[in-house]
Amino acid sequence: MDYPEETIAINKQGKKEVRVLQEKGQYVKYNYLNLETGKKTTKYSLILKNDSSKEHLMVVPLKTGKSLVVEQKKEQRELKILDEKKKKTVEF
Repeated sequence: MDYPEETIAINKQGKKEVRVLQEKGQYVKYNYLNLETGKKTTKYSLILKNDSSKEHLMVVPLKTGKSLVVEQKKEQRELKILDEKKKKTVEF
């Protein structure tokens, strides 16, 4: 089967793969602050939302320079996140 050249990627083994869209939607990215110090932690969360579902991923940077991505499987309630610029809580 022929695929557009701009959709072809080469993996670490040197084999060609095609990038295929699974779904499109919106996302929210938020980080965490240490409640005692007010300093930003290195971990952050991504919530990926499409028309029918949400996927919550927590990203934790490792000392190796890579990151560990943990999918939060439990049912998520509506999250409230602090918008520091607007000084208010937003829901997602």
